[in-house]
Amino acid sequence: MTAGPVWEAGEKTHRDENFPVASHLVSKRHRAPIMAFYRFARAADDVADDPTLSEDEKVFTLDAFEATLLGQTDAIAHAVPLRAALAERGLSPQHAQDLLVAFRRDARKTRYTDWDDLIDYCRYSAIPVGRFVLDVHGESRATWPANDALCAALQINNHLQDCGADYRRLDRVYIPLDLLEGRGIPVEALAASNASPALLGVIHELAGKTEALLGSAQLSRGIRDMRLSLEVAGIERLARKILHLLKERDPLSERVHLSKTASASNLIMAAGLEFGRRIFAPGNAQPALRGGE
Repeated sequence: MTAGPVWEAGEKTHRDENFPVASHLVSKRHRAPIMAFYRFARAADDVADDPTLSEDEKVFTLDAFEATLLGQTDAIAHAVPLRAALAERGLSPQHAQDLLVAFRRDARKTRYTDWDDLIDYCRYSAIPVGRFVLDVHGESRATWPANDALCAALQINNHLQDCGADYRRLDRVYIPLDLLEGRGIPVEALAASNASPALLGVIHELAGKTEALLGSAQLSRGIRDMRLSLEVAGIERLARKILHLLKERDPLSERVHLSKTASASNLIMAAGLEFGRRIFAPGNAQPALRGGE
């Protein structure tokens, strides 16, 4: 393994995501490890999505991410801060290693057979992110089922939003093949400038299944940390708003994203509602937020 950097990350940052990443709602002392984890994940994801790299080159580089994370090399600059943050907090590297499972899968796999296959991908691609944030905050693992449902829903939202771009750029199809084949839709339909009625039907069906998945997630209500619960409440609201758009719009021809203003207003509204619920609901009294903590 080489000693110096073997790859440079792309330019996408946490400001480009559908949801806040370690916003100021999160306690200041927790933001640094969360951002270290995010930058590690963003950089590794960029490797898996790089159309100029071969499958073997992608896997080789992702192996270097893991080796750096485990202290066997310093080859990947984006992995070094996370390694230090894990050591400082006494946290396991397992969540980050789980992410690398998904990114290696992205390097080699371009089709998903059914809903269960897609959820298994989410188990490695999205769920570890939420679990890491919960671990940083010292939350109970009893919150994991709700986290897993929310994170999987966020991931599938993203797949549906980007279904056309993923196919055109990477020949990658996350929409389960059994749904496409059951309605006689070839994967090439994802390259069209507009979705056919049959393809829209599949997208709407997946949005409905994702909405049901999201309905089983009440993560914000199970989190002890007040500040984190407010951020998660905002994320839950944003996920539902995006699902509403997915059930109304064509992701091949229309923008299926919230504007920055809409995102901010929804976050503020959700955080305010959750704050009120915690303060005023019987038996749920919580201490008020304190600015710098």
